[in-house]
Amino acid sequence: MKNRIVDHPVLGKLTAKKPIKFVFDNQEYLGFEGDTIASALLAYGIRTLRVHEASNEPRGIYCNIGHCFECRVTVDNQEGMRACLTPIENNMSIESGKVQAQPFKNKQPRTYADFKKNKAGDLDV
Repeated sequence: MKNRIVDHPVLGKLTAKKPIKFVFDNQEYLGFEGDTIASALLAYGIRTLRVHEASNEPRGIYCNIGHCFECRVTVDNQEGMRACLTPIENNMSIESGKVQAQPFKNKQPRTYADFKKNKAGDLDV
């Protein structure tokens, strides 16, 4: 985690955050509460999250605010989750490298939390 800021003047000290284990491409990593998938992976220097549908060129974090859809990953078998908006959860399984579903082709949940609500029948997407 050499790319991690451990003492931030606004966000505080990292040591005060709860550690969270997650799996990315079958390898276990450690993030911290408040991390998105994108920020947790970036702390490990992981920048490639998927490949482009037509060119197979690597894609990763671009806008980091949910507008561009470049950071789509598969989370617990749900394709098209945006890594920049989805908070990590304990034992979350994340996959990259696959050609992702086209945004807006089907009604997709915007975040993993929305996916879980929909799965429970609490959200109409």
